[in-house]
Amino acid sequence: MSTDSSASAAPLYRRGRREASEATAPRRSRGWLSFLRDVVVIVVIAVLVSFLVKTFVVRSFFIPSASMEDTLIVDDRILVDEITPDWAGYSRGDVVVFQDPGGWLDPVPQPQHTPLEAGVDWLLSLVGLSASDSDDHLVKRIVGLPGDHVVCCNALGQITVNDVPIDEMGYIKLPPGSSEASKDPFDVTVPAGALWVLGDNRNLSRDSRYNTDQPGDGFVPLDHVVGKVFLRTWPFDRFGAVDGHHEVFAGVPDAEEAAG
Repeated sequence: MSTDSSASAAPLYRRGRREASEATAPRRSRGWLSFLRDVVVIVVIAVLVSFLVKTFVVRSFFIPSASMEDTLIVDDRILVDEITPDWAGYSRGDVVVFQDPGGWLDPVPQPQHTPLEAGVDWLLSLVGLSASDSDDHLVKRIVGLPGDHVVCCNALGQITVNDVPIDEMGYIKLPPGSSEASKDPFDVTVPAGALWVLGDNRNLSRDSRYNTDQPGDGFVPLDHVVGKVFLRTWPFDRFGAVDGHHEVFAGVPDAEEAAG
């Protein structure tokens, strides 16, 4: 009796291919799941790192007003160093971003966002790509540190800090023909834990001078300061470091020395 070996082998061959295919499918599924898991882990780590950097190291803001022209102009994007001042402190001349101490800014109506828009803005803010809270902060230049006696103006129209005149003409913006560092006189001693700050666009800045009737008497509490501005990032043609002009204040003694 003869047998047809090819006929009997065919079903076995097809069965083997089917079994191999069925075995490969779970492996392929597990491969995709492993890939997706790795992607999710990488994204979560990236968001966490960005959040930590934004919270403790560097933060982004945009400039909403002309008060710091020509150092900073409207819609400039800036980076703020949050960590260095924690151990090095602040210096006269530093350009700083700070939270409204109370009453400095007019109330701004909050725009209405869809849940999707709010979620996207929150995510971008989390990783430092959005600066949606810039309208709640201000940027000015430090002129007086805690204990400093700051007066305007002497006979030459200069501000004095601890009785030493400072020449700010290299960075402040004044109307043509004007030489006074401030059109409004003041005579203040900066309390402990606070700063006296002024805008570079001196006659168009609602700074410490114009907020002496507020609860903080125009002084900015140090715990309201986000950090020191160190870089303009956008527009690209304005990319560059933000100058503290510390040489202007080089001859100013510390408050303790002046008092002694």
